[in-house]
Amino acid sequence: MEHLIVLADRCRRSAPAADYWSARLVSEETDELAVRQGVTEPSVLGSSLGVFLTLARGAGIGYGATSDLSAAGLAAAWERAAGSAELHARLGLFDGGLYPRSSLRAEYASPVAEPWESMSLADKLDLLREACAALEIDPRIVDSTAWLGRRRVQQLLVTSAGGEIRQVFDQVSSGLVAVANAGSQTQSRHGGGADWGGQGGLERLARVGFRAGAQRVAEEAIALLAAPECPLGVRDLILMPNQMVLQIHESIGHPLELDRILGDERNYAGTSFVTLDMFGSYRYGSALLNITFDPSVPGELASAVADDEGTLAERQVLIRAGILERPLGSRLSQARSGLPGVANARASAWDRPPIDRMANLNLEPGQDSLASLIGKVERGVLMDTNRSWSIDDSRNKFQFGCELGRLIEDGELGGLVRNPGYRGISASFWRSLAGVGAAASREVRGVYTCGKGEPNQAVQVGHASPPALFRDVAVFGGGE
Repeated sequence: MEHLIVLADRCRRSAPAADYWSARLVSEETDELAVRQGVTEPSVLGSSLGVFLTLARGAGIGYGATSDLSAAGLAAAWERAAGSAELHARLGLFDGGLYPRSSLRAEYASPVAEPWESMSLADKLDLLREACAALEIDPRIVDSTAWLGRRRVQQLLVTSAGGEIRQVFDQVSSGLVAVANAGSQTQSRHGGGADWGGQGGLERLARVGFRAGAQRVAEEAIALLAAPECPLGVRDLILMPNQMVLQIHESIGHPLELDRILGDERNYAGTSFVTLDMFGSYRYGSALLNITFDPSVPGELASAVADDEGTLAERQVLIRAGILERPLGSRLSQARSGLPGVANARASAWDRPPIDRMANLNLEPGQDSLASLIGKVERGVLMDTNRSWSIDDSRNKFQFGCELGRLIEDGELGGLVRNPGYRGISASFWRSLAGVGAAASREVRGVYTCGKGEPNQAVQVGHASPPALFRDVAVFGGGE
């Protein structure tokens, strides 16, 4: 952080006259290790450092980004920001004077018990070889991979209004995949944290079952080879937390992004079936549906003290007892729409502008255990771990596939079924929500690559959810 503080002073000294300006300095380091079929893959190291400058003058706002942090480089970037602000003042679709000003002073650091550096490279590679070998339990396992990754982002936002926000984000990611084959049938299973992202250090490996889960992952891949196809028909559906992550992400998160609703994303990532007049009255789901934007959950992927425009990040309810209350809209989108929102202006890197994104978007717990959810089902399917997804550009009609399914008959969990999938319509699917797991069954997970923006920005998003029960859903198996 010290090097960013020095650079921030340089930004302050070089800033031109303006109604408001901000400088967001970002330093990022990444490290990726993998072993596949016992062979160590080439490691991937990444490092970047740069600044994103924002300038507001009159009715215009403009941006300039650069990795040239010399006095000359900063002067050139400020000049580009001033030029684009002048252009926006003449041709912009909204008043740049609406751009939020921040005087917030705050700090944040991810909770880390075991830093990445506390384990040597040799020990990390030994751990990966051991985990990969543990996947190879049978000749039908034709491919096996174990991986570890680390990402550290240090960010300092300073503003002309006296704002200064220091944030350090640490993540250790891990995963396992086993691919099994017999004849024309191939099945794969993921585990070991592959779909369980979070902030923190190496202590996360035990929490996500990185080494301990290897044998189960391989055994399930083999068992799926002989399992029958998931039946076709209308049945009750229980989604485990790792599939709920995608269900929340695609059919609640993206539709509620306010810039989509305002039409900003239409050209690239699509629009939303949600309209401005729905907030405050629209029934999005059953009375069991309670969705929060919560940046305060310890260790969740997008926990933070502020967004990238300097707005204090606070927990807000988006959907309460099924009724839609507020969108995922940053202060600028709030000013343009007249709706309340959240602190969700996020950028993927120093060379991208903040836009409306998901951060931590969570389904609040209900009252049921997993056993009681299963006990409520006369004829249904339980589905686990996303494998594929398809959803239309208004984020309404969808079809998702999972890696593993289990039949449920008369309140009892039955045998495995392979290639399970289901389809629905966002606007009605959540109204069929008939049971939500209790707090003890909630898992804090997330996705590593949520894509949006033009040029594209991939950000990490947190989703916490218990298992959930939906009534009368169209389910299907492979080839249906």
